[in-house]
Amino acid sequence: MPLVTREYYHLYNKSIADERIFANLENLAKILEITDYYRFNQRIRLSKFFELPKTAQQIYIKEIQKTTPIIDIYSFSFMPNHFHFVVKQLQNDGILKFVSNIQNSYAKYFDLKNNREGSLFLSSFKYKRIIKEEQFFHVCRYVHLNPVTSYIIDFKQLTNYPYNSYSCYLNSSLNRFVNRELIMNFFKTNDRFVKFHQNQVDYQRKLKEIEKLLLD
Repeated sequence: MPLVTREYYHLYNKSIADERIFANLENLAKILEITDYYRFNQRIRLSKFFELPKTAQQIYIKEIQKTTPIIDIYSFSFMPNHFHFVVKQLQNDGILKFVSNIQNSYAKYFDLKNNREGSLFLSSFKYKRIIKEEQFFHVCRYVHLNPVTSYIIDFKQLTNYPYNSYSCYLNSSLNRFVNRELIMNFFKTNDRFVKFHQNQVDYQRKLKEIEKLLLD
């Protein structure tokens, strides 16, 4: 099924053998940096970008940021062994380029850091097209609640949790690249946004437990 430009998608992939690849803040900082960089159609790889003098880096980034991104990001979550994104494809093949670039760039970083060789992610990422507006909001909520559903943190801790985009919606100063406009125009206030998530926690946890039982 082709990825259609101007349409919304939920993207997902995980590490090979469930290796913990996003398990500390140093790794998180790197994948956020990579994500921010490769949401644009870059002319040079990130590793080569860092080899440029600082002045050249600033000039290059200003030029790139004048161009249209290849995707818009509305929601993300980095779990210890997998990632989620809710995106809109803005250019043909934008999602394929984005996922390929972030996975390849992060794998090179992770392998070098950990004296490791070989593939880091499963060969093909999964995606699902989001067709209805209601579905879009529910999927974004699902992505945000992932660490709560998995009992990594409590819901109250999500406000300051750096591994997903929930906190970006409550504090715009934390936001580096998430398109907040669509969701915040719908909810209008932070309180409504929080309640929309909080009311789903128990239900989403029950679904996860049922899923475990079916798979065991």
